[in-house]
Amino acid sequence: MSLLTVQNLSVGFRQEGEVTQAVHGVSFTLNKGETLALVGESGSGKSVTALSTVRLLPESAEITGSVRYAGAEMVGASENALRRVRGNDISFIFQEPMTSLNPLHTVERQITESLSLHQGLRGGKARDRVVELLTKVGIRDPESRMASYPHQLSGGQRQRVMIAMALANKPDLLIADEPTTALDVTIQAQILDLLAELKASEGLSMLFITHDLNIVRRIADRVCVMQGGEIVEQGVTAEIFANPQHPYTQKLLAAHSVGSPDPVPENAPEVLRTEALKVWFPITKGLMRRTVGHVKALNPTSFAIRAGETLGVVGESGSGKSTLALGVLRLTDAEGRVYLNGKDISDLGSGAMRAYRRDMQVVFQDPYGSLSPRMTAEAIIAEGLGVHGLEPGRNRRDMVGAIMEEVGLNPAMMSRYPHEFSGGQKQRIAIARAMILNPKLVVLDEPTSALDMTVQVQIVDLLRDLQRRHGLAYVFISHDLRVVRAMSHKVMVMRAGDVVEQGETEAIFARPQSDYTKALMQAAFGTVI
Repeated sequence: MSLLTVQNLSVGFRQEGEVTQAVHGVSFTLNKGETLALVGESGSGKSVTALSTVRLLPESAEITGSVRYAGAEMVGASENALRRVRGNDISFIFQEPMTSLNPLHTVERQITESLSLHQGLRGGKARDRVVELLTKVGIRDPESRMASYPHQLSGGQRQRVMIAMALANKPDLLIADEPTTALDVTIQAQILDLLAELKASEGLSMLFITHDLNIVRRIADRVCVMQGGEIVEQGVTAEIFANPQHPYTQKLLAAHSVGSPDPVPENAPEVLRTEALKVWFPITKGLMRRTVGHVKALNPTSFAIRAGETLGVVGESGSGKSTLALGVLRLTDAEGRVYLNGKDISDLGSGAMRAYRRDMQVVFQDPYGSLSPRMTAEAIIAEGLGVHGLEPGRNRRDMVGAIMEEVGLNPAMMSRYPHEFSGGQKQRIAIARAMILNPKLVVLDEPTSALDMTVQVQIVDLLRDLQRRHGLAYVFISHDLRVVRAMSHKVMVMRAGDVVEQGETEAIFARPQSDYTKALMQAAFGTVI
């Protein structure tokens, strides 16, 4: 039985008298008790299509076609009719819980708000329902967690709270928009298992939006592949995976980071060495702020990386990966020793460190957040030159143009601002900003996790190419084990501030020794490989 029927849906956005089409003639059905996946890259129209179902788009949106939910037409429906459906019959789970949850309100207040608005529940009844919902989504000790604020929860816990809010009014249709993209591989597996369990126990139908085909294979009954605002292929998931017909679907299925980095030359010099690097944050109490304990973010860790070599660092959120990076870069207080190109930089002050900063650069996870929206691409890429000085006899604009070409960007775009670039282009700008200083060491902190699969492949290929040409040493931090395998010569597995296992990449992947590494492999590949 059809629960949601979309026919010839088109969506355009009007701006300054012109209409930009985002969705063109989309048609599909979602049956009761079924999971339908909308798959495609950023800008393909997935989220716009989903938001159109209950008209959650801005006033500038122009929607034509038909969206029928349980037989009732949603396009052109009154606000009162839509309000009865939103949150009651159809609920949403969004990609990034930290932007969806109110940072000023407790978990209890945020879930109770929905219960009060739609069901009139207050006081003890509302509180009991919140405990029931938190228990259902796997939040331990729900009575105490109710008083927590979003920043006091882990990424997985925040997403579970979002799912609890979505389930609060017992919807028939759950629309999940990239609900696992920002999560670690093991947490991602837990959330997918939870959604599957809830679908079965609550009798839910699901419209699941993602760019990750591994998730589609795991959770969806049927799939619609979107490109450029159109559905280019749809069908039963197993059939689409076994025999994709459209070239774009074939491209998506083939988009996995494969291969391996070039071998490290035998005479390659050592670029970075740490000896018992440790980062503990003191816990203070009382009027005199006496230290009563420590948050052990990174316990003593030692490793070395040579020119042309990549160390992949994997682990869940809170495992110490980013703290390790900050310690290596001397951006947080740390004990132990850090040697860069044979020089002990552990005790250098900020002034003395400046001379070494040019040789150690960083590329962050989110290009949207790490690039200033008020600076042009030229200004962003050349920012470090203002601090460290131009190379003698070279023009700044010429240097920016040369590095843009090297990372695959057209120098004619250097006067554009970040919002005028795609996600992959933004990340190339971030890479160019690091590379223009000719560093010896680059720390890459989840540089591909916010990108579509096909763009991930391009960025991995670019990073390997830059390493090949410049002999770069990489510290590559990621929770995506496929990308780590394609990038890394050595792998370090971290958990709760400890290194639980490290060694040559193929040895770690083929013969993981620790139970934790085996669990990561199981979550990422479905089996220990």
